[in-house]
Amino acid sequence: MQKCLSLELNNRIKLLVVDDHPVVRKGISLCLAQRENLVIVGEAGDGREALRLARELQPDLVLMDVNMPEMNGLAVTEVLQRELPKIKVLILSAHGPLDGVMRIVQSGARGYVLKESPPEELVRAIETVQAGQTYFSSEVARAALNQYVRGGEASHAAQLTRREREVLTQVAEGLSNKEIAAQLGVGVRTVETHRERSMRKLNIHTIAGLTKFAIARGWVSVGSEIAA
Repeated sequence: MQKCLSLELNNRIKLLVVDDHPVVRKGISLCLAQRENLVIVGEAGDGREALRLARELQPDLVLMDVNMPEMNGLAVTEVLQRELPKIKVLILSAHGPLDGVMRIVQSGARGYVLKESPPEELVRAIETVQAGQTYFSSEVARAALNQYVRGGEASHAAQLTRREREVLTQVAEGLSNKEIAAQLGVGVRTVETHRERSMRKLNIHTIAGLTKFAIARGWVSVGSEIAA
């Protein structure tokens, strides 16, 4: 009999539910307990308890909230990825952390589902992640893509030297190379060199493009003239 129970447990996905709100934990557990292929092996109300139970219970997958006392969910996820990499982490959280989706991905989490998602989507996410794939709710995936694009722009901007940024900003403000040279106390050819390097680094090849980029970064006001 004990052997049969052990075999049945091994064929089910063992879940650890981590959330600092007891009502939320119980709701999730009750919902998932109805699924034949899932079993809740433990619940944790803070980050440190989550780590302790993960080490002790060795679940297949942890449903992890982000904002918790003691240790937040991302810190716990990073520790689990170092110590117990076979344990998969699926973030189950509210809208709040959407601005930090890339940070969540970098922590080692295999997916992110919003708490407001229907139970069917949560189950699908669990099964997908357990199968070795990733799963992100559509809204989360869009936020991740937007952050990736913005991050790419930021990395290009970070490649600019201080002088290149100064020249770019003044170009965006409508100053000529000669006027910029006079303000910076350098030669016109030096200004042209900085401008050309900025364009090459940013992959922008028009003054209008430079101006729009500078406005988007908040380096010049929206009232700056955009040249053709």
